[in-house]
Amino acid sequence: MPSLITQVKSKLFLHSSRKSMHALDGAHASLLRGRSLDFEDLRKYEYGDQVRDIDWRATARLGTPLVKRSRAMRMQTVLFVVDTGRSMTALAADERPKKDLAIMAAGALGILTLRHGDDFTTVYGDASRARRLPPGRSEGALEHALRTISRATDESTVPNDRDGLLSYVTRTVSRRMIVVVITDEAPITSETERMLRRLRVQHDVLWLTLRDADPVLDHATGRIRSDVDSSWDVPDFVQGDAAIVRQLTAQAQAEEAHLAETLKRLEIGHAVLEAQESAVPQLLRLLHGALSRSGGRSNARV
Repeated sequence: MPSLITQVKSKLFLHSSRKSMHALDGAHASLLRGRSLDFEDLRKYEYGDQVRDIDWRATARLGTPLVKRSRAMRMQTVLFVVDTGRSMTALAADERPKKDLAIMAAGALGILTLRHGDDFTTVYGDASRARRLPPGRSEGALEHALRTISRATDESTVPNDRDGLLSYVTRTVSRRMIVVVITDEAPITSETERMLRRLRVQHDVLWLTLRDADPVLDHATGRIRSDVDSSWDVPDFVQGDAAIVRQLTAQAQAEEAHLAETLKRLEIGHAVLEAQESAVPQLLRLLHGALSRSGGRSNARV
C-alpha cells in the first residue's frame, strides 16, 4: 500500500505554492513556540507525558513516576480527535471520500507538528468505542496513525459518535494539549457544547468540519445518491427539485451558523474543508486566525 504521508506531502506541494507552505509552516511554529525551562513543581506522570520530563530521583524516592513541571511550559502535543464512524465513508464536497480529506487534514497538521519537533497523539472511534494511539514524534508513527484512521473508517459498521469521542478526551486527557477535532457536518448538540466547554478549561481547541457532498444531484448527472447510514437511495423524483434543494440548503446554512456562533463564543478556531485542493489555504486561515486571537504571544492560548 502506498505511503499515506507521501500522498499527503504530494498534495501539499502540488496544490499550494511555496509561499503558502512557508506561511503555513510559520503560523504553526508560532503557535507552538516558547518552552520555558523554569522549574516549578512535580506532578504525577500521566499518559502522554515525555520520558525526558520524568524526575527519576523523585520517582525513586517516592515510588511513583513524577514529572517535572516548568512555569509556562510550552504546549507541545497536538491531539487529533477523528470521527471514524460509518458516515465518514460518504463523499466530501469534492466528490471524493471524506475519509481521504480527514487523512489529508490530520496528515498536513501532523507533518507540520513533526517539522517543529512536537508530539502528536490520536483519539478515534465510532458509536461502538473510542480508542487512543500512543504519542508519536516520527513519520513512522504518523503513517501508523493515518493508516489506523483509514482502516477504522473502512471497518466501521456503526454511526459516528462525536460526543462520545469528546467525552472520552475530557475523561482521559488532563495534560494540556492542542486538540484538533476532525468531524463532518452532523449538527452539534447541547451535549457537544457541554463537552467543548469542559475541553476549553484544560485545552486549546481547533475544529475542522469536512463538508459533505450535495445530497441532491441534477438529473443530468445520471447518478444516484445513497445514504451511508440507512442505505436509502434518494428517489429519482427528488433529483434536481429546486424546492427541495432550497429547503436542504436553508437547513444546512442554519446548522452551520449555529456551529459557527457556538465555536466563536467558546473561542474555538474553526475551518470548513471542502476539497483536498483547497485544504492548505483553509488550514492557513485557521492557524493565522488562532494566532491572531492569541496576540502572537509565546505560550498563549490558541
